[in-house]
Amino acid sequence: MPRNLCLTRQCLGLETRIECTVRPLAGDSGLWMLLFAAGMAGEQPSAIKAEGPFHGACAAETLLGTIVDGLTLQGYVQRREPPIWGLHLQAYLRQLNRRQERLVL
Repeated sequence: MPRNLCLTRQCLGLETRIECTVRPLAGDSGLWMLLFAAGMAGEQPSAIKAEGPFHGACAAETLLGTIVDGLTLQGYVQRREPPIWGLHLQAYLRQLNRRQERLVL
């Protein structure tokens, strides 16, 4: 399973987009996060969410596979498109890393 995915669904002439990525938390903790951005294609994401942390990339990728299977059943289709919300997800990951730092200190 790739660590970056894009899924879309057409509904009433509108295209809904979900981008997913598996990324490590800062430091050498071995913790990984699963990040999602969702919204209408061609616009800014309307929601950004995270799941985790997971101990290792494999655990996060396993959950990502399960979520993609569920979204596919709801009519979403995987696309081979470059991510357009990568900066939004990176900014959210930085926030999560700052929170993680405060918990460790």
